[in-house]
Amino acid sequence: MVETRSFVGLQFLVFSLVTAAFTTIYITQPVLPIIQREFGVGEIWASLTISAVIFGIALSNLPLGRAADRFPIKPIIITGGCVITLCGLVCALTGSISVLIATRFFQGLFIPCLTTCVAAYLAKTLPKESLNVAMGSYVSATVAGGLGGRLLGGFIHPPLHWRYAFVTASVFLLLATLAAYFFLPPEKKDPTPTEETLGFVDLLTRPDLLRVLSVAFSAFFVFSSVFNYLPFYLAGHPFGASTEAITFTYFAYLVGIVAGPLAGRLSNRIGNGATMAMGAVVFGVSLAATLITTIPAVATSLTAICAGFFSIHAAAAGSLNRRLESSRGRANSLYVLFYYVGGFTGISLSGYVYLSYGWIGIVALGAIMLAVPLASGLWEVLTERGRVGRW
Repeated sequence: MVETRSFVGLQFLVFSLVTAAFTTIYITQPVLPIIQREFGVGEIWASLTISAVIFGIALSNLPLGRAADRFPIKPIIITGGCVITLCGLVCALTGSISVLIATRFFQGLFIPCLTTCVAAYLAKTLPKESLNVAMGSYVSATVAGGLGGRLLGGFIHPPLHWRYAFVTASVFLLLATLAAYFFLPPEKKDPTPTEETLGFVDLLTRPDLLRVLSVAFSAFFVFSSVFNYLPFYLAGHPFGASTEAITFTYFAYLVGIVAGPLAGRLSNRIGNGATMAMGAVVFGVSLAATLITTIPAVATSLTAICAGFFSIHAAAAGSLNRRLESSRGRANSLYVLFYYVGGFTGISLSGYVYLSYGWIGIVALGAIMLAVPLASGLWEVLTERGRVGRW
């Protein structure tokens, strides 16, 4: 493990930067009805203030992953942070929904500068024994940012003052970007540089990497489906939960802040595969427990679901980076791409399942998809123990 004090400082800088980036993504989500009324538009146009960011991330993720392999990462971080900050201020000032959506899309294009490229930086800079723990902290930051953006937009500032949330998020992001640029340790350079040989096609044809990418897709497929259709489930019979009660269930996300680093340390002890498989089991059992029709049972289950999911996520991210000596930027960009495509696919497909079969359909589909991280984790365990050949 690297020297303790410097490693803790590095974790803090990365945590702050990634948290600030993810806070930006979700600012408008809790105030979509207010944006709808203020700009006089329909639900679809208001929702584009979120989906435009995700679309931008998906488009730029692979090119920026390639850039992270070819160029120094600190200049990429400072460029991305400054552009996103300026766009945030435009969002706070504009009176046009079209400008707001276009600017949000532009923010999405640069967010991988602070997410995918930072993951590549960690893989380049840290020894393998520290990488699992650092990737766990990285995952925790995505959790804190996702929750923080929703709280900032809907609770910390009054919802009618959502523009102030953009200003606060922009200031936070700029400070985190400057701190990362000036204080992150320099990247390590290979003493004997070799020509880059692994392109995106090469990475996708490696079965071991494709297996990890499928874990990212399937795990977020289930997780995003559960939290997207949870309000409908709790608002209906027999719960009849209020909007306030449903909103508080999202605080289960906080478990991910702890689960990420713990999963990284657990992976160092028992291996990434075993941690992945254990996370899948916890996720699956907890998902089944949401069928118990009491609010306390569902709330407890959601907490365990988050623990299971973020354990899978941290173990998979650690496993991916430990397998590579080069092309880490490209590999991490593929991981993020599969992750978000999995979430989009899960929400879209699960909508039809929920309409046809209700919550039990969501649980059944989730159980099927969780077979992917379970099988992948078990295969990795067997590979590590020499029970099966490396595939």
